[in-house]
Amino acid sequence: MKTKKVLFVCLGNICRSPAAQAVMQRLVDERGLAGQFELDSAGTYGGHAGDLPDRRMRVHAQRRGYDLTHRSRRITPDDFDHFDVIVAMDEDNRRTLARLTATVQQTRKIVMMGDYISRNPHYDYVPDPYYEGSEGFELVLDLLEDACLNLLNQLVLK
Repeated sequence: MKTKKVLFVCLGNICRSPAAQAVMQRLVDERGLAGQFELDSAGTYGGHAGDLPDRRMRVHAQRRGYDLTHRSRRITPDDFDHFDVIVAMDEDNRRTLARLTATVQQTRKIVMMGDYISRNPHYDYVPDPYYEGSEGFELVLDLLEDACLNLLNQLVLK
């Protein structure tokens, strides 16, 4: 089976996308699929490059057993060729990613994380918790756990 390469993308790569990468990695590992997936995350903005995820996200993720050690990076043109699926956390991210693509094939790789949310009908995107309190980070993790499970199930069927 060909390795499926998935890139999660948010604005700064310090909250949502590294959390999505960790959630998906756990799901992949629990199913014994680690050798079949390559997971990474990036941001559309490079101002946090090299930073660990936001401390608040790390604290909330740790409470659920996720260890966020990813170092922030900005998406590169090579990512559009390397990854099979590029998962945008919200519409702003999707639009920015689409502007960065060079071909129709690259644009077709972009999907919305919100399309995989099934348990919370109030969200068709993953909101940025950066300016929120604890409840914002918990909501993001709830949404990501749901969406990553559904995304993984779809990818395994392909």
